[in-house]
Amino acid sequence: MNDAPAGTDAYGRLASRFARIATVREAAAVLDWDASTMMPAGGGAARGEQLAVLAGIAHAMLTEPQVADDLAAAEASPPAGAWEAENLRLMRHAHTRATALPADLVEALARASSDCEKIWRGARAASDFARVRGALAGLLRLVRESAAALGPALGLSPYDALMDDNQRGVTAAQAGAIFTAYEAFLRENLAEIEARQARRPAPVSPRGPFPIAAQEALAWKLAQRLGLEPEHTRLDRSVHPFCGGTHTDVRITSRYNEEEAATAMMSVLHETGHALYERGLPPAWARQPVGQAAGNAVHESQSLIMEMQACRSDAFLGYLGREMHAAFGGDAAPYEKANLARLLRRVERGHIRVDADEVTYPAHVILRFRLEQALLAGDLQVADLPGAWAEQTRALLGNEPPDGRRGCLQDIHWYSGAFGYFPSYSLGAMAAAQLMAAARRSLPDLDAALAEGDVSQLLAWLRREVHARASLFGMDALMQAATGKPLDPADFLAHLRTRYL
Repeated sequence: MNDAPAGTDAYGRLASRFARIATVREAAAVLDWDASTMMPAGGGAARGEQLAVLAGIAHAMLTEPQVADDLAAAEASPPAGAWEAENLRLMRHAHTRATALPADLVEALARASSDCEKIWRGARAASDFARVRGALAGLLRLVRESAAALGPALGLSPYDALMDDNQRGVTAAQAGAIFTAYEAFLRENLAEIEARQARRPAPVSPRGPFPIAAQEALAWKLAQRLGLEPEHTRLDRSVHPFCGGTHTDVRITSRYNEEEAATAMMSVLHETGHALYERGLPPAWARQPVGQAAGNAVHESQSLIMEMQACRSDAFLGYLGREMHAAFGGDAAPYEKANLARLLRRVERGHIRVDADEVTYPAHVILRFRLEQALLAGDLQVADLPGAWAEQTRALLGNEPPDGRRGCLQDIHWYSGAFGYFPSYSLGAMAAAQLMAAARRSLPDLDAALAEGDVSQLLAWLRREVHARASLFGMDALMQAATGKPLDPADFLAHLRTRYL
């Protein structure tokens, strides 16, 4: 692979500038991680100001007049290499997005996102939507203003402009068609899946308590077994599990419950998939647009291929059961592969997205996809969000959340300004199934390796087919290169039928 270029020509100046912008954003990413894990509550106001200033600095660096001049000069005599050419195209795209937004709006949005997130933490703990309603309404006004400015600049609708920031090349119309088809699949098959499940023995949950320190130790062991290097990774605790930090300093988090340990293990395996993707991006293109992850849906495919496709497979569950029993002791029977499969692949119409099984999970995403479009368009007022949430839940899953904490307060995304993100989760699940089907065609001994907790074959395949390509391709082109076809939900549906029907 060619090294990222540098020099005094227009393209070289752009490469140097974008590297500096990326470094500023890396600093913000570490501060953001700290706010969710280590920062005392009293630091929230100052941290919000710090993040706002850094966002403003990065925006100013990207919108200086010299950038437009250098882009025009570089495009007049474009670089010949495919990586350089795509890097330049992505630089132009980033500049178009940045120049569409006034600097004061960028800072105001960063500040409001940080402030609203801090209020949400208390509101979620108290299950009190009224506590955060005003802050969310103010933040939403800024998100609408940003989307209204970005849409015309990019030739997209306001909501598509937000989706573009999360997964370029995928529109609401495309996602909506996929989700409508999945809703039909759910209506036709969920009751049968539940009936088949009811005919099997009920799973037995291992008996706790499970000390958090012991859970954390096992989670860290599993993350390293999947391939994370301690010299480049941390595992910490947060209210909402996430992967953050930088390519060489990856921070993953989880949350723990002393009465039940399997959820935390799966959470860490999920975030480890994200972290492995970050660690697999090409170092030669670090801090360049083309060297970044290919989008949030692609990122989700990397977490879900590890968690759902590999680590919840029959083969891996035998290994996981042995490790959990060794760590927590007690009766060995609940840790046997067949019981763990019934426990960790149990289909249930629950309320919490992050705890949902892979069959009902897309319903949670569809709900959020529809509600955030309505919020952005002004068709749904923030004050009416809890009621609309309950209504959509009834329509999709036949129940409704008993309180705000298990309803519209459960996710951090909207309260930190992340609109247009949710579709990436289920698009990523579909991509994960498609990638796993292709990997299995290439790796006939994969299940034997997974039975020993060894994902190195799969990781090597992903390094070559996905990680090393970074943002050289959009999602469909990346899937075409890796699997022989663009994103195709058929592989996900085939996976669900094989596992559950």
